[in-house]
Amino acid sequence: MKNININRRGKDNGWVPDRIVRRENKGSDTVGLMDFALSSISGVKRADVKKWLKFGHFAVDGQVTKAFDAPVAPGSSVELNVNRPFVVFSHPRLRLVYEDDDIIVVDKGYGLLSVDTESSRKDNVDTAYSILRQYVKSVHPSNKIFIVHRLDRDTSGLMVFAKTIEAKETMQHNWNNIVLERKYVALLDGEMERESGEIRSHLAETSQHEVYSTDDASEGKLAVTRFKVRKKGKGHTLAEFSLDTGRKNQIRVHARDLGFPITGDKKYGNGSGPLHRLALHAETLRFAHPVSRKDMNFTSQVPSQFYKYV
Repeated sequence: MKNININRRGKDNGWVPDRIVRRENKGSDTVGLMDFALSSISGVKRADVKKWLKFGHFAVDGQVTKAFDAPVAPGSSVELNVNRPFVVFSHPRLRLVYEDDDIIVVDKGYGLLSVDTESSRKDNVDTAYSILRQYVKSVHPSNKIFIVHRLDRDTSGLMVFAKTIEAKETMQHNWNNIVLERKYVALLDGEMERESGEIRSHLAETSQHEVYSTDDASEGKLAVTRFKVRKKGKGHTLAEFSLDTGRKNQIRVHARDLGFPITGDKKYGNGSGPLHRLALHAETLRFAHPVSRKDMNFTSQVPSQFYKYV
């Protein structure tokens, strides 16, 4: 189970081992959770069930609930964590989209660093990595989290992290084959005349860490970006970008190369814009699962503000 307030502290440095009791509704009728628990778990009292419900010790079909009348349908599974509440992930700037034993997919808010830096550690600033690390360790102290790829701090949208070193290495070493689709949506300055196209260049980086395009293959790494206009008007273009390669700042540089930089881009544009943020969002992330090879396909809703300015 993946469900407790991630800041919870108890004895033994804040971690208490789970003790799970599982029951299945083998009857033909839907029953309220309180009644089902009292009838199916021997030796429990109503006061115990009330306490467990209050603090989130029950889950029905994997979903934690505190409702005494939560429906338990025929065939449904109820879990009771006797020792502690289930660990429920909750953070205002990071949404958990999917989790299994090998990977975690999240939807990152803009303004949140993907990974720890020397400065973020010094100032005790949250990052997607540090938030998830705290979460998995609240489930069990030996759990770990591994970085697979990054999004810029001011880019919102989908990211995947690994929970095992094997999953991390499989994804990173075979990134171009494992990732089946990565689609971003951006609000651009200006109204683009072309409806679609491809940008192809070699990307290099200055000593000031600014990425630029070059035709010299010996100077940079090949980057290929495909774009398609979704909507335009009011002096802006809403466009989607698909990546054939994954280079640092690739979309931001290629948008500038097109002559239509991303709205709010302080590094590769004029830095101004009505949204007061970099208007770039990772909308789609599709990849082959590093262990099962199952097709994993996730979509994040484009911020509604992007549509207001076209």
